[in-house]
Formats: sequence, C-alpha cells, structure tokens
Amino acid sequence: MGRYIGPSCRLCRREGMKLFLKGIKCETAKCQVERRQRSLAPGMHRWHRARVSEYAIRLREKQKVKRYYGVLERQFMRYFHQAEQLKGNTGETLLQLLERRLDNVVYKLNFVPSRKAARQLISHGHICVNGHKVDISNYSIKIGDKITVKDSEKSVKKVRQQLESNPNFTIQSWLQLDREKPQATIVALPSRADVQIPVEEQLVVEFCSR
Repeated sequence: MGRYIGPSCRLCRREGMKLFLKGIKCETAKCQVERRQRSLAPGMHRWHRARVSEYAIRLREKQKVKRYYGVLERQFMRYFHQAEQLKGNTGETLLQLLERRLDNVVYKLNFVPSRKAARQLISHGHICVNGHKVDISNYSIKIGDKITVKDSEKSVKKVRQQLESNPNFTIQSWLQLDREKPQATIVALPSRADVQIPVEEQLVVEFCSR
C-alpha cells in the first residue's frame, strides 16, 4: 500500500494552514505554521509572489482535502468517481465518504492523536468493527456499526491513555462514545458541518471534473 513518508509539516506549510498531521504538536509553539519563517511555503521559490491562476486555486483546494485525510491521488479520485455516481451534491458526498473512513472515525473518537496514528493502530489489528477485526484504514463505516478496541490489555491501555491525556476532546454528534469500555457506535452519517477543515468543495469538484 502506498503512503506518504516525507515530512508532515512540509504539507501544512505548502497549504498555508494546519492540517493536524502530527497530533498534539500542532497545538503547541513547535508547530511550524505558527513560526514566522517556517510558515512560508517550502522550497527555494517561497518568496516569489506571482498571480495565482484559477487552475492553481482549484488544485490547492483538492490537495488540501487529500492531505488532510491522508489519501493518495488514485485513492482520492476513486472517492470522487464514487461520489459522482451517488445522489446529492457531489462535493458534500465526497467529503462524507472521506469522513466515513475508519481511520478518520478512530481519530475523531480520540483513540489516537492523529489520523496517521489511527492508520497504524488499525493496521496492527487493535480495532474491531461489529466484533470483527478490521485492519483496513479505508473501511467505510455505516449507521449502527460498533467500533471497539481489541480485547487485550495492551490495546485497551493504549487507547485509554490517549482518552485520559485529552479529556476535553469534543466528540461529534454522529458518534456515541463509551469511555469506560472503550467503544463507540455510529448513530448517524457525518454531515457537511462535521467537516472541520475549511474547504470549498465545489472548487474540488470543478478541478476533478475537468
């Protein structure tokens, strides 16, 4: 399975905003987006200010979404073509499909500090869906699914430590979390309001439809 192995902070700097790729570090003064010199776009031409074309504007919106959810180009286009075939607004449907990824759900349950850590937790077999181990990060959840942690001391301890380290983490309304067990239930599908990254999805649709 292909994955990005370069520096995560470089992606945030390129998009000019926090993508929360490194967990708690993104909330501290160590975040490079917060530091004046490091907040500039990477590369030797970072000081060059040219007129931004319509193509570049749409490309940046697409790249922002792709990097935020941690998917590669081919994966992203598969989600787009799937959204095109479903009823409703294509842009909102695309974001909903990305929100329903298991790694995103595990992250939004505060089981891990970042989506990258969620993919590792899932691939190592620590997460179960409806009682069955699922080690595929792009597994798409649906209403009624129960997300549980593998019944082992190591797995449960890892998740409880994260929950205790960040008790003020806000769980979104489409997720119902039981911190004691710990386990969660999907009570609804994510809506456009649940997408936390500022993005104009129509520009993404225009770019991918060209």
